[in-house]
Amino acid sequence: MSEPKYSVIETPLGELGVCWQEGEERYLVAGVRLPVDQGALPGEGVPAPAWLEREFRAYFCDPAHAFGIALRLAGTAFQQRVWRALQGIPPGSVRRYGELATELGSSARAVGNACRANPCPIIVPCHRVVASRGLGGFAGKTLGASMNVKAWLLRYEGVDLTELGA
Repeated sequence: MSEPKYSVIETPLGELGVCWQEGEERYLVAGVRLPVDQGALPGEGVPAPAWLEREFRAYFCDPAHAFGIALRLAGTAFQQRVWRALQGIPPGSVRRYGELATELGSSARAVGNACRANPCPIIVPCHRVVASRGLGGFAGKTLGASMNVKAWLLRYEGVDLTELGA
């Protein structure tokens, strides 16, 4: 496995920072930094490879695009279960924290904490998980720029935010 590399990809949301590496048989993505996240990317940035640009360009041209990116997600066994469940939520759909918690035999707070710890937002669509009323949180915030990103992503995917009480 190669050392992790960091690339910046221009999107309608702004610059996404992506941590990726070459695996034995394929490329793996380990993290996505949203434009609202503070701080610089760790290490030297390299130009984004074509496969990575292509995947994000496809999503930002068509919200129904299913990412074909292999992931290397570091997290607890429970976080991994939540992140797999998130990947099963189709674009344009939302799930409630409580619904996921019931399916996973957990609590809504634990699901929310796993969403907050998601290292690959957008690819692992934690933005599709909402509160029983309203949007809930995003990236550990309930107000401000992070919530604007969540609302933008949901609207982009065709979710009517008024139906969520947002």
